[in-house]
Amino acid sequence: MIRTRFAPSPTGYLHIGGARTALFSWAYARHHSGKFLLRIEDTDLERSTQNSVNAILDGMKWLGIDWDEGPFFQMQRLARYKEVAEQLIASGHAYHDYMSREELETLRQEQLAAGLKPRYDGRWRPERSEGRKPPEGVEPVVRFRTPEAGEVGWNDLVKGFIAFPNGELDDLVLLRADGVPTYNFGVVVDDLDMRITHVIRGDDHVNNTPRQIHIFQALGRPLPEFAHVPMILGADGERLSKRHGAVSVTQYREEGYLPEALVNYLARLGWSHGDEELFPVELFIQWFDLGHVSRSPAQFNPEKLAWLNQQYLKNAPDARLAALVEPELRQRGAQPAGGPPLEKVVALLKQRAQSIPQLADEAMLFYGSSSEPQPSEELDEATLRALRMLKARLLEVAWERAAISGTIKDVAKASGLKMPQLAMPLRRLVTGRAQTPSIDAVLELLGRETVMLRLAQHLEAD
Repeated sequence: MIRTRFAPSPTGYLHIGGARTALFSWAYARHHSGKFLLRIEDTDLERSTQNSVNAILDGMKWLGIDWDEGPFFQMQRLARYKEVAEQLIASGHAYHDYMSREELETLRQEQLAAGLKPRYDGRWRPERSEGRKPPEGVEPVVRFRTPEAGEVGWNDLVKGFIAFPNGELDDLVLLRADGVPTYNFGVVVDDLDMRITHVIRGDDHVNNTPRQIHIFQALGRPLPEFAHVPMILGADGERLSKRHGAVSVTQYREEGYLPEALVNYLARLGWSHGDEELFPVELFIQWFDLGHVSRSPAQFNPEKLAWLNQQYLKNAPDARLAALVEPELRQRGAQPAGGPPLEKVVALLKQRAQSIPQLADEAMLFYGSSSEPQPSEELDEATLRALRMLKARLLEVAWERAAISGTIKDVAKASGLKMPQLAMPLRRLVTGRAQTPSIDAVLELLGRETVMLRLAQHLEAD
């Protein structure tokens, strides 16, 4: 059975890049009827926080990326890492290193001065430290005994065959002196214990993969398949950051994006299915494969995301949108219960909105003091006469859209005006806005009493 995982570090929020990695891993497991695991790699003790854990879980739940097992926490597995480290020492694939921080820094400075790449020199390898007595008061780390000749490679499911000369790799630390595993060691032990078959992650991990392969091989265990997906860039070609819109996934929720729109957008960042742009998550799972993941970096486009969100808003159920808009209206000081049914308002306005806050701004036309009409420009006498005639006729007409529309047209014709000559000033008087949906639909929802009151504020009595 295929088993994938998402393994974030809880040192911040779930960002766009992490969310896409989780989505691809999840979709691959779902496509193959496999299992998707969530693992929290919390070994960065200084920066890992429970708030970050909560933000990651909240973001994934909002996106609909559910997990079958976990979340597992690395800091709850320290005894297991120690056990595997001792196994590697016993088999000759790892050793204790007593080099102090000061010695490491001195070595680093000497190598930099000589124009060399800083790296551990292997001085505590068993074959180089024979007869040397470990210094007192130094808690050793455990280092991996990296092969010094040949190369290590793998067939990446996205990038093709990749190989590294072993001579470029030094002896990495597996366990720190306090017993906390380093990233590369913890990942391997976890992936083995959790029976991960496919490691799908960002291509910033390509350089970690040869080190991890060595550890897998030293433990005599088969390798998982590796798939490194391209990074995400901003429109300027630079690595995605906050200035490009790479904010927390949950901030997109706060800014009024629908989760299915963001999922659709993330799915298209570095993966494609023909020319399909708009598709539900069920189709994404059905279509998803690693063969169509691009090898080139993806580019984040906020305008495209906004367009996708608009498409999903247009097709979302009115009741769902009303529930999302209502708290936005209350934040604006409106009382939705005091106006027309919110579901009907949403149905009228949602074709024009790109986000929930924008939909709420439009809906304020129908609720609260902020929707009171503003003084209009000076009206000529012919237009004033037509508006007064319209006001009188609207007092008697059946209050439904078709009848209101017919009345406006009849008054315009009788007054010798074109429709815009009557509809535009009418819109300004009643709504205070130059643009709204069809004026007959707006008047119907506002209700006769409100419309008459607003017209009376600007028109002289007959």
